[in-house]
Amino acid sequence: MQLRAATPGDWPAIWPFLREIVAAGETYTWPRDVSEDDARRRWMVAPPGRTVVAVDDDASVLGTAKLVANQEGPGDHVANASFMVAPAASGRGVGRALGAYVLELARRDGFRAMQFNAVVASNTRAVALWRSLGFAVVGRVPEGFRHPGLGPVDLLVMHRRLD
Repeated sequence: MQLRAATPGDWPAIWPFLREIVAAGETYTWPRDVSEDDARRRWMVAPPGRTVVAVDDDASVLGTAKLVANQEGPGDHVANASFMVAPAASGRGVGRALGAYVLELARRDGFRAMQFNAVVASNTRAVALWRSLGFAVVGRVPEGFRHPGLGPVDLLVMHRRLD
């Protein structure tokens, strides 16, 4: 697996699994019927933000992540990131590889910490992954997410220092 900056040419490979994940309504706070244009604008961020992809030996996109400042101005030293792994690549270590890669990019970009604002508590694989990469739950929004199968579930705020 190779990790690299995403290019506009990667979007056609990202969109199908991004659409599938968002439409499922189980892990993202985006509108489930997000349009392709809106999704591209949200995901393919402009510098100084970064969008990256994990690709297989045959250049198939296995997953993607975006890295941005969590806030502007005096809060711009804390990074925020989002991750999506193609369901067909689940269980292959793509999320862990992207997570470690983005943490290193954030360090190199001068961020002092990373914060995830809305990790769905029922997404136990993601919560376990982020904990294993040094994140701690620093806040909880009770019933902050309407899960299509479980009903209201908590959203977690997770944080990790980078220095």
